[in-house]
Amino acid sequence: MPTLGTPITTDLLAPGSCWQLQKGVNGYSGVEGAGLATQAAAGRSFEVLDAAKPNKYQQPVTRLRVRLLEDGYPCWIDLREVNGQIIQRGNWRPQLLVIREIRQRLAAVMTWVEAAANQPNTYLWGGSIGPDFDCSGLVQTAFASQGIWLPRDAYQQERFCTPITVQPDNTKQLRPGDLIFFGSRQRCSHVGLYRGNGSYWHSSGQEHGRNGIGCDRLPAHDTHPVACYYRAELRGAGRVEHCHDGTTLP
Repeated sequence: MPTLGTPITTDLLAPGSCWQLQKGVNGYSGVEGAGLATQAAAGRSFEVLDAAKPNKYQQPVTRLRVRLLEDGYPCWIDLREVNGQIIQRGNWRPQLLVIREIRQRLAAVMTWVEAAANQPNTYLWGGSIGPDFDCSGLVQTAFASQGIWLPRDAYQQERFCTPITVQPDNTKQLRPGDLIFFGSRQRCSHVGLYRGNGSYWHSSGQEHGRNGIGCDRLPAHDTHPVACYYRAELRGAGRVEHCHDGTTLP
């Protein structure tokens, strides 16, 4: 079994084999290009999905299609980024927490987000290692910091949570640690983490946001342009009451 520092050849990376990362790595959206789908921190594991094959130009294999085990998220990793930095492992099993355990850890989740907000950061599409995050990457990593795994993308997180009623001027049912969802009527495209007293943490982009992690408010008396933009796109809220088991979600 290959150990840390062992050069990894493509014949070792057979479909179905599982590996643990010893360093953070980018997860790309395709076999070529710089587009990020996600990131995976040191300690996370992945399963190889497809056999390594040369690209259409018959150049040496540089990327491999994998599934990140903790959230079931498929992506491409660059072998040059992980060579000598992965260890083969056995089967992975999720560590599932009950509702009581999740609730006990929510205060630490909120503390983690506030600490992340106080570090210099900018918005990064696909970012989930830090200090730069996208919206769902921030939420996922905040919960993962306390052993609570959520799906990767905002629309998946919306489906995963227990729905909670919310309106801009009616947040009575919300608790700190609940998720707030935004987007069009057809699809969720943004997520924040409820802080309390009508406010929420989120990582938002440059065009309509703060280009990084910031705090905004749902009530209409907050007239900041960022708060107004997302208030108009409020879809609903949800409560995390179970852990993701690592299955791949649509």
